[in-house]
Amino acid sequence: MASPHPSRARISVVGAGPGGLTCARILQRHGLQVTVHDREPGPGSRDQGGSLDLHADNGQLALRAAGLLDAFFELARPEGQEMRQLDLTGAITDHRVPAPDEMFKPEIDRGQLRRLLLDSLAPGTVRWGQALEEVGGPADGPRRLRFADGSTVETDLVIGADGAFSRVRPAVSDAVPAYTGVSFLEAWFDDVDRRHPEIADLVGRGGAHARDGERALFAQRNGGGHVRVYLIQRVPADWIRASGLTPGDTDGIRALLLERYAHWSPRLLKTITDNDGPYVDRPILALPVPHTWEPSPTVTLLGDAAHLMPPLGVGVNLAMLDAAELAAALAESGTVEDAVRRYEKTMLPRSTETARRLEGAAEHLIDVDDDGDGDGREGPGAPGGV
Repeated sequence: MASPHPSRARISVVGAGPGGLTCARILQRHGLQVTVHDREPGPGSRDQGGSLDLHADNGQLALRAAGLLDAFFELARPEGQEMRQLDLTGAITDHRVPAPDEMFKPEIDRGQLRRLLLDSLAPGTVRWGQALEEVGGPADGPRRLRFADGSTVETDLVIGADGAFSRVRPAVSDAVPAYTGVSFLEAWFDDVDRRHPEIADLVGRGGAHARDGERALFAQRNGGGHVRVYLIQRVPADWIRASGLTPGDTDGIRALLLERYAHWSPRLLKTITDNDGPYVDRPILALPVPHTWEPSPTVTLLGDAAHLMPPLGVGVNLAMLDAAELAAALAESGTVEDAVRRYEKTMLPRSTETARRLEGAAEHLIDVDDDGDGDGREGPGAPGGV
């Protein structure tokens, strides 16, 4: 089958996260037809995760291409760029305070960003409740998407923006994510300035990071008076069940954590004892480096589906940059196949370079230097896919 001109192509994005929605928005700005399929029943069906920092040299470039940069700045929190490094007493050992006009990587809640993107799309663009089972059809098209509800869709281009456990990825790659050896345990704190003033004071307006060489924590202020804390450990992937506990056993997990963090100060231990609701276990996964595939004229990937990395503040930014470049290639190329090749020629080397730089970097969230201080890296962004 000859590859169609993008203006006549049926384009299907799988995944209504920031990458997929950014791609759809920019495609629509160029007058191209696109449908987004997402497994969730609706836009508010689950918590969308923590705060994101969108960088001027990637995420913000994508929002500019989407015509949404000014709207983003109205929602963003520049003060969220503050970063504190703490010792085990909770004292600040390094403190980065952004300049009043600094906008290199302001924070925004993931849910706010998603709503901004969703509201920018033509009505009916996103089809909710469509969990992809597989991508079928011949490699040169048309492709057939089969969903868990038994429905199918025929399409000329499948864009996999469906994250770490992508159902689109197997159409071009056999790679699967592997556990990095580091796990995050997420804890939530609500109405912190009134109900958890000591946590609010510890975190400040942005993020705070402490570590001892075996374990760490990263606390991050979100909008609406919320704080998320990620307790970071070098543990087996099944560490909760291996300890004789279940993920819902909040009291049992808390007791185990208090043993492991026993030498930390009472001030820091409040991040373990005072959380609102249960913990959420988030083992950190990554795709092999490099992750590449033979070009396909009908399938491509972006974001975590293409290059899952440790959550060090680059995941959403790269996904949105991928999305903007893919949409631009489709708007400017003579065929879908040419657009995909043009996009992957840039995206794959960039993602490989970044993934190599971050390979094993989850360990740096825990490690300390010979003086017992941090190594100068900032804390993580919100774990990918949450």
